[in-house]
Parts: sequence; structure tokens; C-alpha cells
Amino acid sequence: MTEKAAQKNPVLVVMGVSGSGKSTVGGMIAGAMGWDLQEGDDLHPQANIEKMATGHPLNDDDRWPWLDKIAQWITQHTDAGQPGIVTCSALKRSYRDILRGENVVFVHLAGSRDQIGQRLTARLDHYMPPSLLDSQISTLEPIDPDEQAIIIDVGGSPVEIVEEILRRLEELGY
Repeated sequence: MTEKAAQKNPVLVVMGVSGSGKSTVGGMIAGAMGWDLQEGDDLHPQANIEKMATGHPLNDDDRWPWLDKIAQWITQHTDAGQPGIVTCSALKRSYRDILRGENVVFVHLAGSRDQIGQRLTARLDHYMPPSLLDSQISTLEPIDPDEQAIIIDVGGSPVEIVEEILRRLEELGY
């Protein structure tokens, strides 16, 4: 474990487009590790939820207050040295810049449009309609080399994905 990682525990931002498995994977890691879990969607203002539910993509002005709430949750955990997981699409570098911190690790769940589209179509209990997938994909900016991140292909089972994430966190010294 690196000296930095020994000083504080990580906060993982499990990110990706809608339907990539953020809630499932985040919940499994939180359960396996005993870490706090914050579902980022629960921090959206009602106006954002209604906008998405009616098939309209969010814009930056819609997202800034939501990202600020997520950043506050992250800061509370990192300042306390408490590990945690928050799910958040974090589609743009500028969004990730708001969330970034010394012990913040982005876990990007990545997959093809077809893979994720099939997952969205099968999902019954979410306000985000599959019609918004293309807008999310077009907004998504790739992780830059200077970002502390793990990129995981969502082609495996949730158990395989979680095992790979935990292995990669250990390689990073967490």
C-alpha cells in the first residue's frame, strides 16, 4: 500500500452512461468492503428527474448543482478518512474535475452501445428512458491519462467486474 493510500481510504466514483451497471457494481463493492454507498441519482433535484423521465437530456446547467451535492458527499468522506462509493455518470472531464480529490478513484464502466442499450431496454425500474443513451454516449469524454481511474469492460458478469475492480484497486495501493 502506498503511503498516500495508507493515510486515507478511497472514495470510488463508479461512473459511466446510464445502463452501464453503476448501481449494481457499486452496491456489490460496498457490500463486499463494508463501505458507505451513495446512489448519485438520489441526489438529483426533482426537476432533473422529471426532465429525464420525459425524454429530455440534462444540460450542464442542470448538472452543476447535482455534481456539487456529490462533491460534498465525497469531501465529507475523504476529510474523515472514510471509504465510500458514489455512483455518478461523470460523463465530462469538467464534471470529474468537480469530484476529483487525492483519494478519489474513478471506476469507468465501459461497454458498447449495443451492450448498454440492451441493458437499458431490459431495465424496468428507472426513470431514464433508453432514448437518452445516444445523448449520454455523445457527451461522454474519455478518461485522460492524468486522471486516477480504472476502466472496466462491462462484458463480464457483475461478480467478475467487481473482482477486477478490487484487484485493480489493490494494484493502485488501496
